[in-house]
Amino acid sequence: MTSSVPFLEAVALSCERDWRMLFEHLALRLDSGDMLQISGPNGSGKTSLLRLIAGLRQPTAGDILLQGRALAEQRGELARNLLWIGHAAGIKSLLTAEENLAWLCALHRPASRESIWQALEAVGLRGFEDVPCHTLSAGQQRRVALARLYLDDTPPLWVLDEPFTALDKHGVAQLEVHLAAHCERGGVVVLTTHHSLQHKPSTYRELDLGQHVA
Repeated sequence: MTSSVPFLEAVALSCERDWRMLFEHLALRLDSGDMLQISGPNGSGKTSLLRLIAGLRQPTAGDILLQGRALAEQRGELARNLLWIGHAAGIKSLLTAEENLAWLCALHRPASRESIWQALEAVGLRGFEDVPCHTLSAGQQRRVALARLYLDDTPPLWVLDEPFTALDKHGVAQLEVHLAAHCERGGVVVLTTHHSLQHKPSTYRELDLGQHVA
């Protein structure tokens, strides 16, 4: 049964960037187990909406609620519930794959070395744990970032901006299955992608921002 209080909710949300209104009066509801793909033409505000959900910027109007309370009132709770991966890999090139994951996890959820190595193995980087990331290919660097999704005790809310960038066919298929499995376990995934998903959970739906242009 769906809870009366959604896990995440946007109420009358509006977003302005560079003195241009991207979208207005946007409403959405996400319950445990949901996957939402944000689509729309370039400049429609897809990344801006993800950053609003992740608490990285403030809405022009309206609000985003996490379990019934405004994000602005519970930054710590959002940090404990959120895993954000932006369009860029977001890793430090001089650090090794293991050091990058240890540093990222230490910000909110410290992970053991064993968990980090298992996550890197899950994304096909066994043997690259101690390799500086500037020597890795773009696809391998993306896998370092995505390895956070394979750590033990990941947060329930995954907000992902173009997560399939630079992945090969095997990596894309593996990630699709993993995202769907997260939803099936009760997690929530919000993502943007130009890739047409082949493996979707039953709770998948799409929000086309092109229909909400201000």
